[in-house]
Amino acid sequence: MNKEEILLKVEEAFVVVLEHKNFKLTDDTTANDVDGWESITHMMIISEIEKVFNIKFKLMDLMNMNNVGDLIKTIQSEL
Repeated sequence: MNKEEILLKVEEAFVVVLEHKNFKLTDDTTANDVDGWESITHMMIISEIEKVFNIKFKLMDLMNMNNVGDLIKTIQSEL
């Protein structure tokens, strides 16, 4: 699965959790850039992504994620 395919699935997970499409995810996107992406919804987004990709993130990986680019790299390493 390439980066673009992963990004599309990640965007779908965001839409499911946040219930809106008022954002554009890029490698540099952070929680500050997306309405509704807060601490509680962050964990819901992570959970949805784990379900979609059938993976389980390691705690250290989660702690080292600073933006969507880091998230995508971590997903790629788990696939």
